[in-house]
Amino acid sequence: MQKTHAAITGQGSALGRYQDVMVGCRSWTALLYYELCMWLAPVPGALGMVLRKIFWPRLFAGCGKGCMFAAGIVVRQPRRIRLGRGVVISEGCILDGRHSEAEVSIEVGDNVIFSNSVMLSCKNGTIAIGPETGINAQTIIQSTNDCPVRIGRDCIIGQRCLIIAGGSYNMEQLDVPIRTQGIRPDGGTVLEDNVWLGGNVTVLGGVTMGSGSVAGAGAVVSRDTPANSVSLGVPARVARMRVP
Repeated sequence: MQKTHAAITGQGSALGRYQDVMVGCRSWTALLYYELCMWLAPVPGALGMVLRKIFWPRLFAGCGKGCMFAAGIVVRQPRRIRLGRGVVISEGCILDGRHSEAEVSIEVGDNVIFSNSVMLSCKNGTIAIGPETGINAQTIIQSTNDCPVRIGRDCIIGQRCLIIAGGSYNMEQLDVPIRTQGIRPDGGTVLEDNVWLGGNVTVLGGVTMGSGSVAGAGAVVSRDTPANSVSLGVPARVARMRVP
């Protein structure tokens, strides 16, 4: 939070800070192209879809053929975001690739679909999403402080899920505000291939969900789950195994 606040309100010109936070570099060419694409972001209907399909692919570090961009999408530091072929990004999504070092902070595989108002947030972290994965409305995926989020292929992420890595603060010092004690490294969060999260599932930092595992609606997954398991509850416990 301190780094974000300093980047937005710190020293230097307002334009320079805007370039650092939103564009990701001080290039005038990159700034002008970013502004053009953001001007096209709210254009409604078929015209907006066509214009974004023409202009937006060159905004990113890489963008495969057939990607579609709905209205109202927000992107930050797009040169750190790489999209595969056939990616669909629906209305109101946020792709925040902010990172001080990584060449690519958000990597999205082929044929991934983002439903309305999905947020991918990197704060010096990285997010990778495998091909053929679907992410439903209002889900938040956040990676901070070099704690990566890795989601495999063929995953199903339900509505309003939270997948987070690096989200826990140190809090041992009672005489120091928690927000100033820094983030506790957790090694990141991994969803292996073919994982299914029901609606309102939370997956905490440091967790690995094995291939083919399921978390039922409302579960809070705070520990590793084995492959082909079904976990339920708060905190989530393995209720049964998937069997033929």
